[in-house]
Amino acid sequence: MVRYMTEIYGNPSSVHAFGRMARKGVEEARESVAALIGASPGEIIFTSGGTEADNLAIKGIAESLSHKGKHIVTSKVEHHAVLHTCEYLEKKGFSVTYLPVDKYGSVSASDVEAALRDDTILVSVMMANNEVGTIQPIAEIVQVAKSRGVLVHTDAVQAVGAVRIDVEELGVDLLSLSGHKIYGPKGVGALYVRKGVKILPVAHGGGHERGKRAGTENVPGIVGLGKAAELAKEEMDSSSEKIKHLRDKLIEGILSRIEHSRLNGHPTNRLPNNVNVSIEYVEGEAMLLSLDQQGVAASSGSACTSGSLEPSHVLTAMGLSHEVAHGSLRMTLGRQNTEEDVDYVLSVLPPIVERLRNMSPLGKRG
Repeated sequence: MVRYMTEIYGNPSSVHAFGRMARKGVEEARESVAALIGASPGEIIFTSGGTEADNLAIKGIAESLSHKGKHIVTSKVEHHAVLHTCEYLEKKGFSVTYLPVDKYGSVSASDVEAALRDDTILVSVMMANNEVGTIQPIAEIVQVAKSRGVLVHTDAVQAVGAVRIDVEELGVDLLSLSGHKIYGPKGVGALYVRKGVKILPVAHGGGHERGKRAGTENVPGIVGLGKAAELAKEEMDSSSEKIKHLRDKLIEGILSRIEHSRLNGHPTNRLPNNVNVSIEYVEGEAMLLSLDQQGVAASSGSACTSGSLEPSHVLTAMGLSHEVAHGSLRMTLGRQNTEEDVDYVLSVLPPIVERLRNMSPLGKRG
């Protein structure tokens, strides 16, 4: 990335040599991102991140197909980038069905099928949940949607780089991804749009990204995303196996050492890096602050809503009470984590829980 911030600083839309060099970096990155998900380079649109990719996918299809219908199907456990976009479209006259999930946070393909109407134009279901890690049955959802001629978008921000994805095998029409989830820079992402699928732009002002996303490309960020995609493709299998082992060790350690704790999300059909537990009779925020003092970074619910006093919408949709949901703890493992890191968390967390429970007005002690 540094070369594109200090040496190759041309505008990729310019025809002079400086611009052509920048354009070459952008197009090489497009090839790397496409290769990571089994797409063609021409099907990749660069964005400022997963949120913009979700907005472009959903609003772009809504605008493009509003003459055919104004009904969208999604789930109650989507990221707010999807939920808030759908809520916005409801104010514009669209109708949205928010599907329930089971106790693991999984959407049923049969529920998707039952929700489809003659005026349905899009189904948007995330590939893997950002809070509890449950992997959704996207291929099955695509099958039922395609049988009715309905397009499918999946927010794969959490899944890309963590599990193998082939858009041709899945059959999705649109897929969102983000750079910082695969060790790339923040503020850059991409939207896959299957060839032949027409979306209208959300931002206007130029013919960038084949007329789908106006604005001069963030060349250093795009180059960084491209390199991250290249490394993710090379290292995914070995990295995922290692992280999965650490994940299982951490989950087993927490559940065995802390009474009245439970795993959230599917026990096996989950992201290799996701740990989400609810620990009863203690506030999640208090656990987070105590862990932070011990050098452990964790969250309660989604990082994007960590300032909210409301319990996680994902956990309440899964049937957890507000009290139990408030005691949720999410930890995400990565390539640099070690056995020693897991052992350290397991050494500091139980005493923190015991201390907080002794202070807690929530009920159970110890």
